[in-house]
Amino acid sequence: MEHSVKLEVKELRKIFNKQEILSNINFTVNEGEFLSILGPSGCGKTTILRILVGLLPPTSGQILKDGEDITFLPASKRNMGIVFQNYALFQNMSVLGNVEYALKFHKDLKKRSGEIARGVIEDVGLIEHINKKPHRLSGGQQQRVAIARTLALNPEIILFDEPMSALDADMRLILREEIKNIQRKFNSTMIYITHDQEEAFALSDRIMVMDYGEIKQLDTPEEIIANPSNDYVREFVLENLRKKIDSLVKYVKPEVSRNSMLSGVWEKIDSFVKNKKAGAQ
Repeated sequence: MEHSVKLEVKELRKIFNKQEILSNINFTVNEGEFLSILGPSGCGKTTILRILVGLLPPTSGQILKDGEDITFLPASKRNMGIVFQNYALFQNMSVLGNVEYALKFHKDLKKRSGEIARGVIEDVGLIEHINKKPHRLSGGQQQRVAIARTLALNPEIILFDEPMSALDADMRLILREEIKNIQRKFNSTMIYITHDQEEAFALSDRIMVMDYGEIKQLDTPEEIIANPSNDYVREFVLENLRKKIDSLVKYVKPEVSRNSMLSGVWEKIDSFVKNKKAGAQ
């Protein structure tokens, strides 16, 4: 099944203080696709996100959405939403107030802001907390409020800036499944910034592996496992995943971890681990 290209990035470069942060970045994102940008701190992945959403201008290059050049379009005109790492909630407002807030600035949505906000809050499973303020919510619940606030504006593309880095392991697993379920329900196009290999493999249709401002590989999780493009991808992605799995296998039965702890990652790298072990014997 063919999917139309929703976003296209061409020859994107960014220079700060004479240092090249991004070097000739080229990629596309399809309609309804979940793309993870995976890399260590300082590799340029958050810079890409800020340029895409319109918070930072590129030094050169082009960004097309549905074929239209949006490279220097203001952020408010791009119809993209962003979920930040720190939630960025108004502490003096309820869940409903936070989700409804941005809607009140859109003349086409203002009259229906309460109805839209309540519907999205229900979609993310927070209807019973609708009148609570953020300090009465868990970290995972606060993150869901941030996601609901973004969904309420019905953006064409949703960008996530490492949204689970402040959450504990159990909550990350729960929220990971919820994000994927939301994507399926709304058929959203999502771009997800992360340094966590397991997270990227569990969520993504494709993964863009980065280092030092360059794309090292852009492929499906299965293809990255089968054919890593170079030693960096092999070490940063596959070896790190293998180490995580090997540490868990000592204590957890494989069939248990398949259903819970690794939440979909196991199936994608199980064959890789078996081949590595066979090769070591």
